[in-house]
Amino acid sequence: MDKIKVLFVCLGNICRSPLAEAIFKDKLKKKNLENYFEVDSCGTSNYHIGDRPDARTITNATKNGVTIDHCGRQLTVKDLQYYDHILAMDKSNHHNILRLAKDESLTSKIMLMREFDTVGKGEEVPDPYYGGERNFQEVFEILDRSTENFLKHLQQTILLKS
Repeated sequence: MDKIKVLFVCLGNICRSPLAEAIFKDKLKKKNLENYFEVDSCGTSNYHIGDRPDARTITNATKNGVTIDHCGRQLTVKDLQYYDHILAMDKSNHHNILRLAKDESLTSKIMLMREFDTVGKGEEVPDPYYGGERNFQEVFEILDRSTENFLKHLQQTILLKS
């Protein structure tokens, strides 16, 4: 079976999407599923290409027992073709991703991250960049729930069928 390729996307790739990537990888490792997945994150903008995640994101992840190892990069058309599941953190980035995806076969794999959240389903993952520690913790909790439910969805729809 080919690896399931998952891409998390936000604006700058320094707060939400690298945190989602790290949380999801942590879940995969704890469930011994990491060999079935390829996981990455990126931003729709070019603001932070080559940068490490925001120090507050790293601090928050560490406080919650999750390690982040990521270097910021920008979304490309090749990403849309390569990844099986593309999860946008908010509607603006979702729209920007859809604009890049000209082919209908590509748009079907682009979703909002909180479609998998049990609290606030379909809402946006708020950008904590201009906030404080409480905002970063709120985003962690949203992403923790959402990635857990996304993984359950994949296990039910893909992994169990193989």
